[in-house]
Amino acid sequence: MKEPSLSEEQLNDIVDIALAEDMVHGDITSNILIPADLQGSATVLVKDKGIIAGGIVARQVFLRADPSLHIEVLIRDGAEVNPGDIAATISGNVISILKAERVALNFLQRLSGIASQTARYLERIRGLDVFITDTRKTTPGLRLLEKYAVRMGGGRNHRFHLGDGILIKDNHLAALYATGMSLKDIVTRAKRDAPEGLKVEVETKTVQEAVDAAEAGADIVMLDNMGIDEMRRAVSLLPSRIKIEASGGITLDNIRAVAETGIDFISVGALTHSPKALDISIELEPQTLKLL
Repeated sequence: MKEPSLSEEQLNDIVDIALAEDMVHGDITSNILIPADLQGSATVLVKDKGIIAGGIVARQVFLRADPSLHIEVLIRDGAEVNPGDIAATISGNVISILKAERVALNFLQRLSGIASQTARYLERIRGLDVFITDTRKTTPGLRLLEKYAVRMGGGRNHRFHLGDGILIKDNHLAALYATGMSLKDIVTRAKRDAPEGLKVEVETKTVQEAVDAAEAGADIVMLDNMGIDEMRRAVSLLPSRIKIEASGGITLDNIRAVAETGIDFISVGALTHSPKALDISIELEPQTLKLL
């Protein structure tokens, strides 16, 4: 699946919405207390071990708040960081730095949290020939950024949107079964009408459903919320041409066992729907502060 690039225009749109949310009435505190001509520098300080992501986004936040600011990103996205590392520096007008500080950190902490979460899952399956992918369980409006962060953590992306692949899920099946269609009918229609290059994937909840989906002509079979023994049996029964995805109920505690069943890839919603933000702060450097 081709990974869509994030254009500067798209990035600016996301950043501008975030800044507008925080600046409804401006930064009252800074405006009434900080001299307008106070200049200085600040550092982006990492306070936790993990994988950093979102440096380019944080940089754009500061530049959209004030194009005269100078930002130097010191650690590339996807790199491992440790407490005490300086990820970036910002210099220029102090009020501008303070206005953008929280928004920049929100992006940087969340995206780094996603990248770090992804890396933790990958570490649990080290040595096994299995891919880890994300899902569409993303923050509305931030999908491109969050899926980018998954890649920075070493994971792969599943569908970016509903037009990015044919995935016949339980509610599709329920709706079509009610019209009298069989699973074979459904898969046959999907393959017949699919745009060129798109594979047909079917969500299954039992071993028999998985076998039926494969016999109906599915390219990919998803084993949804199956137990380890069920997964292993399904893998043994499905032909080698079928790619097999495990999904649902995947945790750090059970992912190794899931991967050892012989499936091809594992989709993990937790990569994006419940990561712990990486602890990062922005600290003004007092020795750099001066009035122009």
